[in-house]
Amino acid sequence: MTDSPLFLDAGTVRRTLDMETCIRLMREVMPALSSGEEGELLRSFIALGEGQTFALMPGALTGDQGFGAKLVSVYAHADHKAHEGLVILFDRVSGKPVCVADAAEITRIRTAAMSAAATDVLARPDAKRLAMIGTGQQARAHVDALARVRTLEDITVWGRHPDKAEGLAKELREAGYAARACSGVEAATAEADMICTVTASRDPVLPGKCVRPGTHVNLVGSSGPMAAETDTELLLKAHVFPDHRPHVLAHGGEVRQAIDSGRFLPARLEAEIGDVMAGRAPGRPSVAAITVYKSLGHAVQDLAAAAWLHQTLRSPK
Repeated sequence: MTDSPLFLDAGTVRRTLDMETCIRLMREVMPALSSGEEGELLRSFIALGEGQTFALMPGALTGDQGFGAKLVSVYAHADHKAHEGLVILFDRVSGKPVCVADAAEITRIRTAAMSAAATDVLARPDAKRLAMIGTGQQARAHVDALARVRTLEDITVWGRHPDKAEGLAKELREAGYAARACSGVEAATAEADMICTVTASRDPVLPGKCVRPGTHVNLVGSSGPMAAETDTELLLKAHVFPDHRPHVLAHGGEVRQAIDSGRFLPARLEAEIGDVMAGRAPGRPSVAAITVYKSLGHAVQDLAAAAWLHQTLRSPK
């Protein structure tokens, strides 16, 4: 082992960490998190100003894979939310830092990969129509990831800026997908089997009334207690699977608002997605059920990606 950590910029992460590999990593790391084999504390936030947050996300992987943290700034801009930061991996044996990687690019890939892994165990096997609510980097990454677990025959796109929705739809068509922009959320979700919300909105953009029976929903964009991408109505008629129960109860905006309303009890949350993926808990209960995966993102996901990158790219001893 060299004395200096391996530094990986965004381009290196993008070229090396392919979506298929990252989906596999998420399938491995989340069952371990849910079983308690991997350690993770609740993330810590420091408010820096309106729409500006600094967060510390510590975690430890199983065995000798290492431990570390993601240090990330989350800045809400006029039409998007930017994540910038570093993932720092330490060696479990020596205690030395061995890898420092671009957090924004790891987050972009592993968030979409995790949604795909969750969709694979919760969506109906015949799901083929996707509604994408949001038009940023995560929207594009999610299409690439979900296409690896379901055949996407139709993609609808809605965003607050029609020109960006049309731009994403055009980009998807050029990539070979059947995609079209819609003028509203109701039109985008009318025939959807799967819905992804990947917005920076603080207020609900997906009304529960727009989600039909049998649909699977990935709630991805909200990562703090003060923002919610859907309303309590959806959670009341759905089976809600958290990525990590303690985090979702503390920081899941949609769940927090539903609990605060007095209409949704914490006990209504289903098993963690890692337990479903491991076969320790049931997933979709019926064809007609609505399933919701609430994503917050976790340090062990980032660290698993960084550990794989380090192992793949480290210099020969």
